[in-house]
Amino acid sequence: MSSGWIILGVLVAIALFALVAYNRLVALNQRVGQAFADIDVQLKQRHDLVPNLVETVKGYAAHERGTLDDVIKARNVAMSAQGPAQVGAAENQLSGALGRLIALSEAYPDLKANANFQQLASELSDLENKIAASRRFFNNAVQEYNTGIQQMPAALFAGTFGFTRKEFFDLGASRTTVEQTPQVKF
Repeated sequence: MSSGWIILGVLVAIALFALVAYNRLVALNQRVGQAFADIDVQLKQRHDLVPNLVETVKGYAAHERGTLDDVIKARNVAMSAQGPAQVGAAENQLSGALGRLIALSEAYPDLKANANFQQLASELSDLENKIAASRRFFNNAVQEYNTGIQQMPAALFAGTFGFTRKEFFDLGASRTTVEQTPQVKF
């Protein structure tokens, strides 16, 4: 009779442990989802800002049609992207196009002095900083989640419960540009 109680106790302990581990993985998964949603909100703000910026530049640099078209195309691709990998790649293209658009201001002093352009460029810069911070938060959440599903003993049943690895929000090909140390020349 006592061995029956021991077996029952072990089974209850295993069930409780599985329940606690499952709840922890659910919480980590929700954190990843929330972090990606935070990025998505800021990217939406960025996407909404782009047409205003393009229209402002259009008035001063109408013959720079290729750059303006590139920005609009990159925005449209970024708005339709799904999942961290696809969104990351599309946003990197948009960042490059926006960088070329902002660089136009150097060639057009009137544009650079325009208060509307300055405000939009400032908002864009602020959003870029917020997006970078959100990416770091998201990647931290993904790292904790991926670690959680790979650690023992949760790794024994994480796959059974449907917990799979998540992708990081990677800079992709632009990583080399970001990681380069800027050259300062006098």
